Amino acid sequence: MHKDDNQVRVRFAPSPTGYLHVGGLRTALFNYLFARKHGGKFVLRIEDTDRKRSISGALEKLTTTLKGIGLQYDEGPDIGGNYGPYIQSQRTDIYKKYTQKLLDSGNAYYCFCSEERLNNLREEQRKRKRPPMYDGKCRDLSKDEVEDNLAQGMPFVIRLRYPREGKTVFDDVVRDRVAIDNSMVDDQVLIKSDGFPTYHLASVVDDHLMKITHVIRGEEWLSSVPKHIFLYESFGWKVPVFVHLPLLLNSDRSKLSKRQGDVSVESYIQKGYLPEVMLNFIALLGWHSADDREIYSLRELEDAFSLDRINKAGAVFDIEKLNWMGGQYIRNLDVEYIADQSRHFFEEAGMDISDNDKYLKVINTARDYVYCLADIVEHAKMFYEEMIFSEEDRKLIEEENSQKIYSYWIEELGKKVGWEPEEISSLTKQSIGELGIKGKKFYFPIRLALFGNCHGPDIPTLIDILGTDESIKRLETCLTR
Repeated sequence: MHKDDNQVRVRFAPSPTGYLHVGGLRTALFNYLFARKHGGKFVLRIEDTDRKRSISGALEKLTTTLKGIGLQYDEGPDIGGNYGPYIQSQRTDIYKKYTQKLLDSGNAYYCFCSEERLNNLREEQRKRKRPPMYDGKCRDLSKDEVEDNLAQGMPFVIRLRYPREGKTVFDDVVRDRVAIDNSMVDDQVLIKSDGFPTYHLASVVDDHLMKITHVIRGEEWLSSVPKHIFLYESFGWKVPVFVHLPLLLNSDRSKLSKRQGDVSVESYIQKGYLPEVMLNFIALLGWHSADDREIYSLRELEDAFSLDRINKAGAVFDIEKLNWMGGQYIRNLDVEYIADQSRHFFEEAGMDISDNDKYLKVINTARDYVYCLADIVEHAKMFYEEMIFSEEDRKLIEEENSQKIYSYWIEELGKKVGWEPEEISSLTKQSIGELGIKGKKFYFPIRLALFGNCHGPDIPTLIDILGTDESIKRLETCLTR
């Protein structure tokens, strides 16, 4: 017995079409978690046989995104493995061999119908409100007719000769028992006119040869399972366990698509949603834990994940929930990690963050107000840039009470270098008592001078970040009398 025969083996098999969809990330994540939970292997396979949709550079982007977000596969196109090649366009000789077996057994046939005829057939079926299906015109061509057409060089595809009677009944971990009338299953194209296989043939052949034990993929493939089972049985192969994940939905419960919002994982990462947040959030789209927790590390998900807790109902991609979770992570992870992850946003904004002590204090303050790191600069720039005041701000700055506060604080702060936050707290109480100005009339003017906004961190925090000299300088800028 081969050492892999009893090992869980799962695969994520995307097409290289430009970017990783959040639905694709969920499929990859659930496969990864199931493999890790059971000590199995997680395989990356690239399904690039649709040459029209494949985009140059997409494979590199895909592997970079998966690794960057924390999903390390065990076998794949860039790291190899015992069952390669892991790119389908490099496996065409394998598919030809198995296609010939299907032709020899009578479970597949040549179809010479023109694209024009097929288009007319589909149009006619649409008009009659029938599902578009091949009508079987070439299904029963004689051997001589087939050979004659081939000798003439007629273009062809190869189709599955699917049985037309009865039902196909199968088990799915999420859907339980599923029954589909065979009359509703098309004679699927297996080999296209360009010689490349369709998903249906290639995925079945590869899943068998790569010893995939569980096929975990999106619900949209559920109706294709009868064709896949027929292929397995035609070859005399064991059928894997099927797990079809519920649809991802927009807030209006329509299918999640790029027409209604952002669906690219790379886009969320570029905005500064932490990889940990994306994995945690996406894990809860269609799966729930036994104790209904919401915050999980990837390692905790590996322990908690199970297929039997995947929901049947579609899962809403709730951006507000994602933002809430993003804020939780940014506020609670180590400040040095958040600072490191935020650094390039500051550099792109042209800010000098060479004073690392100040930078860490800024991050620790600004992170209370954001859910993704792209926004952190907006809540931190006032510590690095010159204050710009509105006309309304100027009116408050120029009020008599405000000017008294500024004069008092400039004098007091100038008495020593290096104030501790608790000393600033004492000075705050002292100045309120001596000036007789309190509440908003005290806090708004001083916060506005130091921070550029009446609302924000407390005064000890502001002066601790800015330092004594910069604080005095800012107060002096507002002193007009």
